[in-house]
Amino acid sequence: MTATARPAGPTAVSHVIEARLALDRRRRLRSGGGLIIGVAVLAAVQIALSSLGGFPGSLVIPLSDWIDDARRWVIDNQTSHWSFSFFFNPASDFIDWFLRAVEWFLLWLPWFVVAGATAMVAAAVLGLRAGLLAGLGVVYFGAIGLWEECLQTVALMTVAVAIAVAIGVPVGIAAARYDRLQQSLRPMLDAMQTLPAFVYLIPVVLLFGVARVPAIIATVVYALPPVIRLTNLGIRTVPPVTVEAAEMFGATPRQTLRKVQFPQALPSVLTGINQTIMMALSIVVIAALIGAGGLGQVVLVSLRGLFVGKALEAGLAIVVLAVIMDRVTHGAAGIGARRRLRLMPDSLAQFGPVQWVESALAAIDRHLVRTGNLLALPLSRKLNVAAVGRHPRKVLGGVLLVVGALGGAAIGRSEFPGTISFSFAPAIDWLVDWVRDNLYEIGGTWFGTGWFSDSITIHAVTPLRELFSVDLAWPVVVLAVALAGWRLGGAPLAAFCTACVAGLGFLGMWTLSMDTLAQVIVAVAMAILCGVPLGVLAARSDRFERMLKPVLDFLQTIPSFVLLIPVIIMFNVGRIPGIIASVLYALPAATRLTNLGIRQVEGGATEAAKLFGATRGQTLRKVQLPLAAPSIIAGINQAVMLVLAMVVIAGLVGGGGLGLETVKGLRRTDSVGSGFVAGLAIVLLAMLLDRLLQAWTRRFTPVGGGP
Repeated sequence: MTATARPAGPTAVSHVIEARLALDRRRRLRSGGGLIIGVAVLAAVQIALSSLGGFPGSLVIPLSDWIDDARRWVIDNQTSHWSFSFFFNPASDFIDWFLRAVEWFLLWLPWFVVAGATAMVAAAVLGLRAGLLAGLGVVYFGAIGLWEECLQTVALMTVAVAIAVAIGVPVGIAAARYDRLQQSLRPMLDAMQTLPAFVYLIPVVLLFGVARVPAIIATVVYALPPVIRLTNLGIRTVPPVTVEAAEMFGATPRQTLRKVQFPQALPSVLTGINQTIMMALSIVVIAALIGAGGLGQVVLVSLRGLFVGKALEAGLAIVVLAVIMDRVTHGAAGIGARRRLRLMPDSLAQFGPVQWVESALAAIDRHLVRTGNLLALPLSRKLNVAAVGRHPRKVLGGVLLVVGALGGAAIGRSEFPGTISFSFAPAIDWLVDWVRDNLYEIGGTWFGTGWFSDSITIHAVTPLRELFSVDLAWPVVVLAVALAGWRLGGAPLAAFCTACVAGLGFLGMWTLSMDTLAQVIVAVAMAILCGVPLGVLAARSDRFERMLKPVLDFLQTIPSFVLLIPVIIMFNVGRIPGIIASVLYALPAATRLTNLGIRQVEGGATEAAKLFGATRGQTLRKVQLPLAAPSIIAGINQAVMLVLAMVVIAGLVGGGGLGLETVKGLRRTDSVGSGFVAGLAIVLLAMLLDRLLQAWTRRFTPVGGGP
């Protein structure tokens, strides 16, 4: 007989904990000794090279000048060179025609038809309540006076997503059928998804100039990876038995794809389209920098002129549009809420008025179905399509929409009526003035948002910027990064990090990069100081976690630029609003991964610590946090990447550094070269920090799952 393994008791678990803590102590001792030696070497180099200061201009590669020369060549040869005559110009003309056609059609439709169609689609996918909310959301666009701008954004989104789907779905199908193609596409898609959104705008501006067509092209490139990946994934996850059965019945590969694989992969494909839509919406304000127009242009102009109320109205319009598109496409993919005809929540079903309302809606629905059958059944016989007769509501709704569109266009009722209007912009502007006059300085200079802003600037951002760019000799900074890379990942990582940090100087962006690095360090430090304690509290209290979840969900789903608006209300423009907005944008990652890491600590380890008399604080400090270190460091890594993603957004409100330089390159055609180089410097900085933090995470991750 084989002996059954007995579960490890508290004593065994305590030995595991002691072994891990002893290993951590030895590791800290070795790290401390290496740190002392490294600091001594850096101090000696700094003393020897203190006169060097910033990166010498004689070593700068004039890449920005070369790009400006290329831009001038493009302008001079745009009408004569064969590449523009046979490819770029025809593609641009087609996209422009497509965009104008969609925009004309949407503006031609009467406003009530647009609202009704949105409500009907949402109701068919998610239920009656969601349909009514979606219709009210569309009415909001017109009520705040942004009907035309909203439809311009929808038209741009429609064209960009249509082109992305037309390219992405066939490429995803081909990648699913050919492994070699999938392997060759993977690094390209990884790069497309990790690069910041604004990086796509600069080369597009270089080739196509500044207008709505370049904005669409940049949006397509940025939003393309999800639909390719999820189409590939959906087709690859179709059960092989189903494919083999189709082949046994004589289906050709094309028939198998069209009638078996693609229908079963449709939920995954629709999910990819959903992600493409969300990514396209996330770039809408940045694309406004190169002439995208629409709601993004309203937000951009309002932020420039400090019309915070108007910017908030337009920003909320983009949020409402994103929520409608997200929920509808999720529902269409089969992962949203189940369609229901009930209007009120189930918790109110026992009340008499609620029952009366639901009964009246059910009676109306029965009459609509009868009326729809009068149209659907004859139409299905005439078209010889049985499916038409099975959807009387959709047939009736389609007929009503067509009649409404033609009737509204005939009587000239297409524009949104001015009688339905409201605006909270004056109230927000009044609030901004009140905050500036009353909260910016409370009690002199020792309290208020102004004191907080000045304190961070004077005692954190400015000293770090001066330290990196002026006080330390540039070889010391390069050597410090190289030593960190060598300590965390050996010679390969040291060489990579050295190339990245030296590249910042060779590009001529040393001072601006050090400015951005200082802002990133301050923002990440603030995100950690806020996110890690919140994650700890969420891990120790289920109620607090439930209370925190909607706040984190809101911060993760809201477009990043919208976070600037309330921050500007409190702190005015400058570097600090960008830093605070970056903290809010990165906070969910740090909080969620800290919570996850602590909750995944083995229960036996915590129980053993309690049995040995450890308090809750000691258990947290000496057991849970050390064991959750990989997850916490992964959260820090995500926070760094999210803060860097906000660099250009912060440049819109005077954030300085590389972000402001990139914004200048997008705004002015004579600064395309410097803007491109600044964007490239942000990419180098992101890769440098990402690789260092990944190596740091691996040092805390157990190998093979052992202790």
